[in-house]
Amino acid sequence: MRQRALGDVRVGAIGLGAMPLSIEGHPDEARALATVHAALDAGVTLLDTADSYHPPGGEPGANELLVARALAAYGGRGRTEDVLVATKGGRGRTADGGWTVDGRPEHLRRAAEASARRLGVDAIGLYQLHKPDPAVPYAESLGAIRELLDAGTIRLAGISNVDTDRIRLAREILGERLVSVQNRYSPADRGSEPELRLCAELGLAFLPWSPLGGIARSSLDGASTLAADPEFGAFHRVARTHGVSPQRVALAWLLTRSATVLPIPGVSRPESIRDSAEAGAGALRLTEMEIAELNGT
Repeated sequence: MRQRALGDVRVGAIGLGAMPLSIEGHPDEARALATVHAALDAGVTLLDTADSYHPPGGEPGANELLVARALAAYGGRGRTEDVLVATKGGRGRTADGGWTVDGRPEHLRRAAEASARRLGVDAIGLYQLHKPDPAVPYAESLGAIRELLDAGTIRLAGISNVDTDRIRLAREILGERLVSVQNRYSPADRGSEPELRLCAELGLAFLPWSPLGGIARSSLDGASTLAADPEFGAFHRVARTHGVSPQRVALAWLLTRSATVLPIPGVSRPESIRDSAEAGAGALRLTEMEIAELNGT
């Protein structure tokens, strides 16, 4: 798989969003582990998780523990030293399936330390502030991330679900140790174009979450489905031309948006991540005309 930069680390151009492996409708343990192992086999070296990825009423960190088990079980099959595990803190779940936000510095410090224990690491490779908390000044939340960097609890920092002003503020507070922004971005949702452009300008990795919107549903929107949205028929037309899945076309298109883009499709089957990884391998070459068509949909 082709490589892209994430701070001072190089990772595969396609990552794995591990969220669907632990939330509502998640697969059984065997299939979940097989999905992570298929990703590693295919050259994926960026695994994205969060302490809040667990079913309603479940224990925080279920997804982090799953990722840790998958990496431990993979040891006999290949190297895991080059795998970067990115996790997030600052969100939670309610008993009825809702989502909460907690950006208090004391919470973030405790959350990061707990995530490190669950992942079994001395320092988290990439720790991302999951979402701004409207009840806490963003600079205060970022200050906690800076303290975690200074303490060596985390190696690199990222932010998620942010606008351009917050990206600039985070860069001011965290400096070069801010390496990534994770926002929703897909064929169906291109509202983060300004943030994508700013990341390219600053050299920050841009990690689109739910990158297959319009082609498949996000886990946050309900059960996954491969049903096509007629509005995004161009992706299906291009897919038929190349004899590949529209999902692979969508990921290949995302990689053309900027050299800083690192899509993290959320998958729950080995077959899905193998197909996604093919987009990062570069075998599918979109023509300029196809890219223009996809840009215009």
